[in-house]
Amino acid sequence: MTFQKSGRDPAAIGARLSAWLATALPPGAEPEVAILGGIDANGMSSETVLLDVTSTVDGWRQTKAYVLRVAPRPEDIPVFAAYDLQAQYDAMRLAGSLSSVPVPEVGLAEMSGCVLGTPFFLMERVDGLVPPDVMPYNFGDSWLFDAAPADRAALQKRSVEVLAGLHGIPDAASRFAFLDPVVAGHSGETLVARNLAKTRAWYAFASSAEEWGGRSPLVERGLAWLEANLPDDDGEPVLCWGDARIGNIIYRDFAPVAVLDWEMVTLGPREMDVTWMIFAHRIFEDLAAMLDLPGMPDFLSASEVREAYAAASGVELGDLTWHEVHAAVMWGVIYLRIAARQIHFGEIEAPEDPESTLYHRAMFEAMLDEVGA
Repeated sequence: MTFQKSGRDPAAIGARLSAWLATALPPGAEPEVAILGGIDANGMSSETVLLDVTSTVDGWRQTKAYVLRVAPRPEDIPVFAAYDLQAQYDAMRLAGSLSSVPVPEVGLAEMSGCVLGTPFFLMERVDGLVPPDVMPYNFGDSWLFDAAPADRAALQKRSVEVLAGLHGIPDAASRFAFLDPVVAGHSGETLVARNLAKTRAWYAFASSAEEWGGRSPLVERGLAWLEANLPDDDGEPVLCWGDARIGNIIYRDFAPVAVLDWEMVTLGPREMDVTWMIFAHRIFEDLAAMLDLPGMPDFLSASEVREAYAAASGVELGDLTWHEVHAAVMWGVIYLRIAARQIHFGEIEAPEDPESTLYHRAMFEAMLDEVGA
């Protein structure tokens, strides 16, 4: 199963990009763009195009491999209410230069939208393997599912170390001040409160889509509990990758070689990223159980991730309950928005019950019952 992401014409992208590069590169470069295709296995929020650029450098023709990241068009029903490609670009550039985390190098950028209709940037293309989302890697018949236990354990440890590396960048509050949700108008006395305000605004956007205004009492119940139980202490502000899951990492020999998909990047507490990595796998495990598949229950458990994070960062995390509920709410918003996109592109009919699209519905309900929401 694949999902359509855009109504753009790939051939038109290549032609317009070639013309733009002719002005952006030094005189005499004579760039030629070859569109190789998009990435369909993972990711729903942006257009990602694989391409090669051949140009003349010092009198020699050379070809470089790139990935084109393009902000989605409003008519293609983007997942997020706002898509700040400049913030993503700057966050990747800084994270790559200030840490040892393998963040792909970002290159030329065009933020006006005059060339392709929306902003875009180029980044280096990195070869390797990605744990698939469709079908999920823990369903079987994937390189990770079939890996030896020692290799799985190594991948888990190294993936958690990615989070510790990002969170270890010093002076995050000042270096990444542009990522504080207050910059985008989300108010709150604490950083956690401002991130919750951002999530609340995202839900308001997702539940009022013209194609399908799918409200979710379950998501609203979660939001109310989060508001009533805001943590008193933010902890140390760190660079939060946002969509911190193994499906957004390219691996070689079970080691991360590229950390991708920075659409959800923010300034926040380290618990946000750690919980997201645990919860994303938990959702896939819940789906596997519903289909009577063995799954990977011994992988990315909360206890092992916490232990690995403490070893890598020197920081013992506190209670993650609030952040687990927050993650469940955000996954609910994502599912609602994905459904709106599928309806828009004619892939599904609009269901009578919007919450039938929440694949983690049973788990979400049980979680809210447990916290007394």
